[in-house]
Amino acid sequence: MTAPAMAALAQPALAAQAQPVDWLAIAPPTLTAVLALVVLVADLFLPEHRRPLLGVITLAGLAAALLSLLPLVGEDRATFCVAAEAGGACSYTADGFTLVVQFLVLGGALLTALLSLATVRDDRLPAGEYWFLLLASAAGAALLPASRDLATLVIALEVASLPAFALVGLRRGERRSAEAALKFFLSSVAATAVTLLGVSFVYATTGTLHLTEIAARLPGADPRLHTLAQAGVVLTLVGFAFKAAAAPFHFWVPDTYTGAPVPVAGHLSVVGKTAGLTGIVLVTTRAFPSHGDVWGPLLAVLAAVTMTAGNVAALRQRPGRRHSAVRLLAWSSVGQAGYLLVPLAAAAYTGSPDEAVGATLAYALMYAAVNLGAFAVVAVVTRSRPAGRLTDHRALYATHPAHALALGFFLLCLAGLPPGVIGLFAKVAVFSAAVDAGLGWLAVVMAANVVVALVYYLRWTALLFRPAADGAALPRAVPRTLTATVALAALIGVALSGAPQLILRFTATSLF
Repeated sequence: MTAPAMAALAQPALAAQAQPVDWLAIAPPTLTAVLALVVLVADLFLPEHRRPLLGVITLAGLAAALLSLLPLVGEDRATFCVAAEAGGACSYTADGFTLVVQFLVLGGALLTALLSLATVRDDRLPAGEYWFLLLASAAGAALLPASRDLATLVIALEVASLPAFALVGLRRGERRSAEAALKFFLSSVAATAVTLLGVSFVYATTGTLHLTEIAARLPGADPRLHTLAQAGVVLTLVGFAFKAAAAPFHFWVPDTYTGAPVPVAGHLSVVGKTAGLTGIVLVTTRAFPSHGDVWGPLLAVLAAVTMTAGNVAALRQRPGRRHSAVRLLAWSSVGQAGYLLVPLAAAAYTGSPDEAVGATLAYALMYAAVNLGAFAVVAVVTRSRPAGRLTDHRALYATHPAHALALGFFLLCLAGLPPGVIGLFAKVAVFSAAVDAGLGWLAVVMAANVVVALVYYLRWTALLFRPAADGAALPRAVPRTLTATVALAALIGVALSGAPQLILRFTATSLF
């Protein structure tokens, strides 16, 4: 047979396999990734005095990525499917869950970028590299909730993580920053290796990497591979638990946060944590629902240990220690990760895991806004008091009353006290998920930890309104971008506190 004839016979088969790409479905992460490349190339041609334009471009691009979510609301779209016919396993799905998480991730990245404008200028960070790395990390985090196979999940997680290593160590010549980046990198690589081992076990058991097919094949797998499947389930969760800062995979958090620029620490506490939690949601409820007896108790124990370790460590922070403000927020974020894991553990014990996942997303949306707002106020204080001690926030109300009131509001939201109604509402939702699932012991542990957390949150809040100590540093003028970040985070927190039911309605609509 001649070559033209063979090519003619092959064309129908190739045409059957070729699938159109749904560009609208993949627009949010694609726009963010393209924008990262644009910023990197533009940095080569812009003169030094024009580099601040890169930050403006980043803000505009992230806003455009957020707007690209609007056409996707109310419909499920899928692309990169194994089979072109309906029902084929797909690697990318833009459903309600995807949109909620992408909104959270891209919104968090937008707040981080706004917070970073002053930091990049004042700390003389390389602007092109900084904005490129931030956008690349956001693109990976935005891809992760849409991923529906284990290979894409792991790749998206690493795309979100690898730029973060460089962001942490971007302060050139600073030993503490380099040490933090190295510790973060080495521990993350080890966690990823364990996760890949777990993925290989799952693939050996089921013969597929797509989440829906894994869920269908695991119950009917060869009984001789039952132990291998259980080990795969546990090991696959390790890398995502590391990114979520769940104990005992949380040891990198305090040193990494204090060694990084303040906006990067905020980015890790929100966007990085959301990526890890999203991975846990997908592999448990979508790929391993039949092994709820394995991951359910595991996540419950992780939640209890994580919230206890984080809150006890935060309680023990010495107010006069250098960088104690960021360290307290770091340990607080570990404690908050424990609360976020509670509904995910409850999902294994209930007939409607969507409600449990909705509680986690509602809490994550509240946490993202107020936690980034708290980091923004810390950035304001460290401009005049670079040591970043908790005691440096004393008498903040006397010099920056609006910022002090905002930080007090953020801390009360994190503590779950009025007027931070949204924090209380989110904690009640998480607590109810544990009780409804029959995890009474976990609800008791959570209640005890909430009481412990009240101590250090209220201690910091009270410090804001105490009289100034002798020899306090004079406050510097606050850049408008920092004030705008604080104001925007406070506005979101106040709006949600005024109508807290909206957040549960938003997260409960067609999660899967």
